[in-house]
Amino acid sequence: MAVNIYDTANQMEQEIRETNEYKSLQRAFADVQQDENASALYKEFQEVQSKLQQKQMNGEELSEDEIKKVHAIADKIESVDLIKDLMDKERSLNQLFTDINQIIVKPIQELYKN
Repeated sequence: MAVNIYDTANQMEQEIRETNEYKSLQRAFADVQQDENASALYKEFQEVQSKLQQKQMNGEELSEDEIKKVHAIADKIESVDLIKDLMDKERSLNQLFTDINQIIVKPIQELYKN
């Protein structure tokens, strides 16, 4: 029997949308979007994070000002319950992905154990 792994992956994508983790993240994101201040702060956080990740991937050093900016935004985020909740939901979904990834790579791990 031939297996189409892409069919399995597409099915998994649909099933992820039905998980509690995804639905909770979806609600938390909608809550942030509905709050103008939280939404603006979250977008700013994402932009700064993206720029810093790009610099790190390019092997560039972060400036003192960039580090200060990250810390300032992190401090602001810690005071916004909607964003903290969203980030908690992101961590939960990420844990689900980590668990799934461990299952997916199990055949390769077993192959190299022998």
